[in-house]
Amino acid sequence: MRIHFYGYLDATELFCFSMPPKKGKSSKGGKLNKAQKAKKQQEEEERRLQEEEEARLQAEKEEKEKLEREKKEKEQERLELKDQARREDELNELRHLLEEIHTAVTTLKTDAVETAKWERYMRCDGIPDPAVQQDLNTYISLWRDDPEVNITLVLKQCHLTLQLMEELEDLLRDVTDPQECYKYQEGLINLQELYHSKLLLTTEEILKRASMNIDTETGNMQTVFKDVNVTLCLWANLKKNPRFRVLNFGEAGLGFELPKQLAVSHIAVRLLHTRYDHLSLLARMAHKIIHTPSLRSLAGGEEVPADIDLPEQGETKRTGEVKEDIETQQQRVDEESAASLQSRRNSAQSAEGRVSQIQTQMEALSAEGDLTCPTVQLTKMDRSECAQVVDLMQHTPLGGVFYCDVFHLPPQAHQVNGWEIRQLLDEGLQVFPYPMEKSNLDDNKALTCPPVGVSVTLPDSVAFLETPQVACWDAGVKQWRMDSITDLSYEEEEAKISFKMDSFQPFVLMQETYANLPFLSWELRPLGQDAALFTVNGALIDLSITIQGNQCMLQLEQERGLSHLIGKWMSGPILQRAMLKAGINIFVNEYTDKYVIPCGKDPLTEHAAYKQMALFASACAFSWSKWNAKCGPEHLVMQACEHHGPVPVPKDSWSLYMLGAQRSQKLEITETSEQFSPDYYPGSEFHSTFIHMLQDNMSTDGKARTRESNYLFVDTVQSLLCATRPLMYS
Repeated sequence: MRIHFYGYLDATELFCFSMPPKKGKSSKGGKLNKAQKAKKQQEEEERRLQEEEEARLQAEKEEKEKLEREKKEKEQERLELKDQARREDELNELRHLLEEIHTAVTTLKTDAVETAKWERYMRCDGIPDPAVQQDLNTYISLWRDDPEVNITLVLKQCHLTLQLMEELEDLLRDVTDPQECYKYQEGLINLQELYHSKLLLTTEEILKRASMNIDTETGNMQTVFKDVNVTLCLWANLKKNPRFRVLNFGEAGLGFELPKQLAVSHIAVRLLHTRYDHLSLLARMAHKIIHTPSLRSLAGGEEVPADIDLPEQGETKRTGEVKEDIETQQQRVDEESAASLQSRRNSAQSAEGRVSQIQTQMEALSAEGDLTCPTVQLTKMDRSECAQVVDLMQHTPLGGVFYCDVFHLPPQAHQVNGWEIRQLLDEGLQVFPYPMEKSNLDDNKALTCPPVGVSVTLPDSVAFLETPQVACWDAGVKQWRMDSITDLSYEEEEAKISFKMDSFQPFVLMQETYANLPFLSWELRPLGQDAALFTVNGALIDLSITIQGNQCMLQLEQERGLSHLIGKWMSGPILQRAMLKAGINIFVNEYTDKYVIPCGKDPLTEHAAYKQMALFASACAFSWSKWNAKCGPEHLVMQACEHHGPVPVPKDSWSLYMLGAQRSQKLEITETSEQFSPDYYPGSEFHSTFIHMLQDNMSTDGKARTRESNYLFVDTVQSLLCATRPLMYS
């Protein structure tokens, strides 16, 4: 390249210099020399050859992948055709197995019911059959007319009455005829009212003789009567010492702190703890959805709004949603029941008022989830009332009901010359009003009625997984409410809860119904022929249920207060009711998805899986898989393998299986894979049923075990899986 410089030697002459080109460069057009050209051509040739090689390798790879894909598609098509060819046979075989078990179980249950009826008939012990209305009415009439008020004898009779009420509740669970339904409800209500009236008469009789049982230390009467169902604590304020305001019933685990107005009043306090709960039956007449429920996420314990978009599922018809023609029929039944009841009932209250009360209570019993008949409709409440009312779907009362009452102390007897003189009152025990009205106080005193302090040691028969909540009974709306409870404190080590309430009223301890949901994991593994272990790792506690034949046994690390339940063999339904009563809930119902977000699986596919798992529970183990939440609503994914003996399943034994409505298949991925893939395991086949899929990898001994499974064991496992639904709520 040549560079020119121009200049002037003087004002008239122009000068120019030129610089020579650099060495190694062409003097024109920037041309390369021969060496550079050869090097450049070599580089371009190498690059071209490399690109051609890469293109060739890519083409070979694509061709290989194409061939593999075509081969896999052909293989999958072959497997699908093979599965289609044997589909009818596999479905028929499964249907035959399930029908055989269903028939055997149904026959056994029918025979058991007939045997129980015959045994009851042959007992001839004077205990009425609650299914026979005439016998039950006779029992009620005789006990109502019985003047016995001795506490020991009355509690013994109350124990028998509770057994009859439990039998009536069992009958209500299975009844379908509306007339029969209301007949049982009427008998249940009559027994409940008579039960509490007898306890009230007994209380009155004891308080009449309070002055004859004075405690030398306090100068007042304080006593406790206790049996398996009832704890009755009575205190009579004979001394009226304003400094004595704290009541402690140590053996009953109850304590009270009285306001000053009551400490100087002529009163008696009754604390009645019943280990059953009849008030919650009345509360269920309100609308089920009292407020927007919180939903517990499967991803953790966080709560999300209830109005979020959930996976679309078939809507379940809720209890109490009935058609207008059924409502018309129900009104006629109500009128007939009320009319017949009015002609039979005799009490101090007016007949019209009592019949109205019974009608309301009967409707409430019908709204009970387990005691419902198909012609019941729930009553809607005003939103302002609902905001303060406990949602009994979201919360469960535990440990029974604590009835707190304050009465005017009855006139005491006086001994005069060997005679006992006592003033008799026709009206019986009278409730002492608290908070007190202004007319009951001196004009100079301010109308201040402090709340009543209460302390309760948690019942031994209940396990609270979280801090208990307290609700008081509102008789006006027949609902539990939490807005009147203040200063709540909980001492976990001592299992003691303290709080204050603004008046004397029944209260109950409550816990979130679905606190232990969703499950973190679960496993069902065989322990031998007709024996299995179902383990659930819940949100708050872990537990296991051993299944042997048709008997179940609960195992739980937390044993306080559950000695009556842990390690005891009982039937599946009885164990389920006992666990719910004890606060150990791993069971779901048609309302659970209102409070816990499910995986959103097809219920037909889900329940078909439980049936087939039960068929092979003697020889195969099943477990939770994280991919179940990733495979979509139309499929289920779980781990499974053949397993014998009581030892745990080795980690490398598990295989993943995907179940659908049309077919089941073994998956190529494992539980530790990075992402979900529906690809089937190489060398495996497709099957129309899960059990035939499992059989492909089972030994001869394992197949023999499945064929020898007892129908009671299969039914028990199936019922337990359907009650907990681990594929949906984990």
